Amino acid sequence: MTGISEELLKIIVCPDCHGELVLSDVPDLTCQGCGLVYPVRDGIPVLLVDEARKPA
Repeated sequence: MTGISEELLKIIVCPDCHGELVLSDVPDLTCQGCGLVYPVRDGIPVLLVDEARKPA
């Protein structure tokens, strides 16, 4: 359980390229546009470009 609602996932976007974010099982949010991966900590998406990582 990530604690992120479906409604929130519909409205948040990547802060870098404004692409769609998709939730993974890790949990992480992956941008479908630029590929950056944003962490989710304690059910809260950390949407800071400095905290994002490039996919492996």
